[in-house]
Amino acid sequence: MNLRYLFKSGKNPKFPYYVSNYARLMVPRFFFIKRLKKNLQLIEYRDDATYIENRVNYYNKLETDQVLPDSLEKLGYLKRSKKVKSVYFLDAHQIISWFNKDYKWSFLPGDITYIPQIPSIVKSRPICDSNQNSILLKLVKVRHFIFIKDRLRWEEKEDKLIFRGKVDNKPHRIDFMEKYFGHPLCDLGNITKKNILPENWKVEKCSLYDHLKYKFILALEGIDVASNLKWIMSSNSIAVMPTPKYETWFMEGKLIPDFHYIHIKDDYSNLEEKLNYYINNKTEAQKIVDNANEYVSQFFDEKREKLIGLAVMEKYLQKTGQI
Repeated sequence: MNLRYLFKSGKNPKFPYYVSNYARLMVPRFFFIKRLKKNLQLIEYRDDATYIENRVNYYNKLETDQVLPDSLEKLGYLKRSKKVKSVYFLDAHQIISWFNKDYKWSFLPGDITYIPQIPSIVKSRPICDSNQNSILLKLVKVRHFIFIKDRLRWEEKEDKLIFRGKVDNKPHRIDFMEKYFGHPLCDLGNITKKNILPENWKVEKCSLYDHLKYKFILALEGIDVASNLKWIMSSNSIAVMPTPKYETWFMEGKLIPDFHYIHIKDDYSNLEEKLNYYINNKTEAQKIVDNANEYVSQFFDEKREKLIGLAVMEKYLQKTGQI
């Protein structure tokens, strides 16, 4: 099983990601800076210009000018480190390499679950009306932005909910396991290597394709977002989860309960009721699959994704008085 998972996990291959992105570091910065204005001007001539503008303003909600502390690092000082891991460094560099290296910024890598005091570039933020200082960029793409081809139709799948994830040190996941481990409608397992939870919860990892045998896949947030949500919504299975509390470039805050995913209460008490309802209402279940697939499709245009990222960063520099 370990060898099978290693070679056919369904996840994005990391080797080509690292090769292409480290090779890109060798391209002189002026090559990108010279082309920035032309690239951004392309937006206004696109048929989807309004859509792009709306996404830019969703990721970057700054409306008034802000003054950044002089002590902040400049874009040109970004380096790999224990704090800034390779995936954060490479994905951030893809965007900031288009801008003058002397511009200042606040960059907070990692799973950010709070709102910073000054405007900062982050991968994740709380979903709320006061998160203007949390400016989202598309970071850790190789892990988070996975989409999958599902050959099984929804009605061909097993009438169960599957979950494979790390449970230790995540009280909400522990709570779910305590309530539903062994339930006839659930196939649950803890894939952690630690030994601080019931031994019978522990299972081997299974591939994303193995998940697709089931009609329902649990998407419980970890430290911030549920990293499996994106590929679940690209499949013919249905994500099952409470209302999300955090969001990334995927705009989890825009997802509609029982439209893009099956919504369950924060205490999970109505899980069995919701699963049985959609098992017995196939047409409604298929509508959720279709809605989720349509939502995910907006992230497939790589050229547009790059333009949105550049526009988000440009707005950050504008609103902090640097452009």
